[in-house]
Parts: sequence; C-alpha cells; structure tokens
Amino acid sequence: MTAKPGDRIVVGMSGGVDSTFAAALLADAGYDVVGISMRLWGEASSSGCCSLDDFLDARRAASALRIPFYVMDFRQEFEKAVVQPFVSDYLAGRTPNPCARCNQFVKFASFWDRARELGAKYVATGHYARIVGREGAPELWRAVDTEKDQSYFLFAIEPEALAHTVFPLGELTKAEVRRAAKRRGLRVADKPDSQEVCFAPKGDYADFVARRAGASLLSPGIIVDRAGKQLGEHTGIHNFTVGQRRGLGLAIPEPRYVTAIDAKDRRVTVGTREDVIVGGLVARAPNWLVSTPVRAGTRLQIKIRSRFAPTDVVVLAADASHFAVASPDGLPAVTPGQAAVLYEGARVVGGGWIDRALPREAATEAAAALG
Repeated sequence: MTAKPGDRIVVGMSGGVDSTFAAALLADAGYDVVGISMRLWGEASSSGCCSLDDFLDARRAASALRIPFYVMDFRQEFEKAVVQPFVSDYLAGRTPNPCARCNQFVKFASFWDRARELGAKYVATGHYARIVGREGAPELWRAVDTEKDQSYFLFAIEPEALAHTVFPLGELTKAEVRRAAKRRGLRVADKPDSQEVCFAPKGDYADFVARRAGASLLSPGIIVDRAGKQLGEHTGIHNFTVGQRRGLGLAIPEPRYVTAIDAKDRRVTVGTREDVIVGGLVARAPNWLVSTPVRAGTRLQIKIRSRFAPTDVVVLAADASHFAVASPDGLPAVTPGQAAVLYEGARVVGGGWIDRALPREAATEAAAALG
C-alpha cells in the first residue's frame, strides 16, 4: 500500500525543523495532514526536549501550514514502556536505549493506534530513514544523509507498522532541510536540534536512576581489575556502563575502562583499552525486517551504538529468540542493554538487545567453523 495525495497522514510534530518540514512536504504534496505533538513526560517545562516552547513552536508551525493540530497525552505509555525499563536496566547492570524503546512502543505503536482513531492511513515523522519496497514487504533503509541517519533507533519497529509509516526526509540531507525550511519561511528553520533524553535533560542518568529507585535499591560495591584485585569502591552500579573511562573514582595513573558489571555481587570490573575489545556478541528479542531468514554464515554489518561505523560481522546463529555474531576485527565496548542492529549495505536486516559479549577466542573459533 502506497500513500496517495488525499490520504490522511498524522505527523508527529516535536516543534523542531525536521518534523515541521516533514509536515510541510506532505501538505504541499496534497495529503490530508494532521499534526500531533506527543506529551511524553511530566509537566511541560519552559526549555529542553518536549517542552512547552516545543509545543508552542509546533502549534505555530501547524497554523502556518494551515493543518489541524493537537497535543496528545502519552505519559502513561511512555512511563511503562520507556522510563520504568530505563531504571530497572541500570539497576541490573545494563545500559538502556530509551529512544529505540520509545520508537518501538510509543511513537510507532501507541501513536499509530491514536492516528487510526483520527481516520489516518499513515503516520509520519521527521526521522532520517527510508522505507523501500513498500508493496507487500516494506524494508527499512538508512537515510541518504548518513551523518543524520536514524535507522539504528528505528530497528525495533514492527514490519506491520512500517507499512503505515512515511519518512519524508529520508532522501534529503539535514543541510537541504534547513535551507528549504528557511526558503519557505518556517520560523524553526534554524532551531538547534535537541540531543537530550526528555526525562533526564541534563544527561545525568545516574542521578535520575538514584532518585527514581530510592536508597533501598542502591547498594555500594567494589571495583576490581580483571584478576579480581580490588582497586576501589563505588556507590552503585547505576553509575557505570561498559566502555566508560571517566568518573571511575580510581587513584591510579593508567587509564582504565569498565569491561563488565556484575549486578548480583555489585562488582565493576575494569581493564585496559585492549580489554574492552571483544570478538562478538549475543543479542536477544530480535526484530527481523527482511522476509528471508538470516542463516549462520551470512556476512553482514553491525552497529552497536548510534555513532558507531557499520562493522563487518559473520552471523553465528539467528532465530526468533536471539542472534549471535562474530567480528573479524573485534568490537569495542559491547554494552548489554544497548541495541545491536544488522545491516546489508543500506538495508536494515534486523536488530536486537545486546545480552552479552563473546570473547575473541570463542568468536574466532565459531566463525572459522562456519568457513
């Protein structure tokens, strides 16, 4: 099913230039556009992501575009699907990815349910990504602007939801969007991008977890080297993530990096930069976005962080519950809780949530056995 002029499309409008210009493109193309701002977190503040100012910017933009506009309350869905797992992951020694979970459960699930109530056939956002081959089997592809590509955060969208999604900016660069928005007279054309998590706008995730969890769930522990020798103490594992170098509180001259977090024993293990590099990973709860099953021995690329360059891997195993991959060159700072997204060139094959790292020796042997 392909969107046609006249179809109703509900656009998620955050008040920024990307979602505003996405709405403008669709309105100019003759679609029946409705703008929606999603209230996700607490009381609207006067600054930062999802703030009162953002809602006002979105409303003004919708007025200028002559499209209907509403603010809808998704706080309950966001709390359950994003905030609560964020806290529990940190307490379990994992590092969560709230933006990917928000896309999976709120922006392309609950949001689509509300859009259908308004008679919409599609939802659209200002994400930089592409949907290719929509008829029967829509595929998620990286955006033309690889610097702004957001397909990594979109891997968990169900294929059924992709069939009802439009990404108007996927073929454009950010620079082109800003120039075109300025030519069109959109007042948000030069508005800075928000890089913050809306419920922790200053980036202090540990403080947010501590306030949410309470003292009873925050236990001190020790920091050890890879041989088990104690190097220091800590006030809670929620302060750490695999690959972290700064803020370890160790009085030693050599730089050390977090290599593992043991939630049961409240133990943080550190090592050298070389110790952070592993041979592969196992990811759970995959979302496959291709119709052909991925088989052991398949060679793909992987991203394990949003700013991580796609890296060659060999698939060791893949099914509906998990996948495992090995990297010939090693993977740095494989972080449990983060997303691992598999690509075949620009096409997103699927992705899952990192469960654990694979040692270099084991991953190399497994990959060699596959030829």
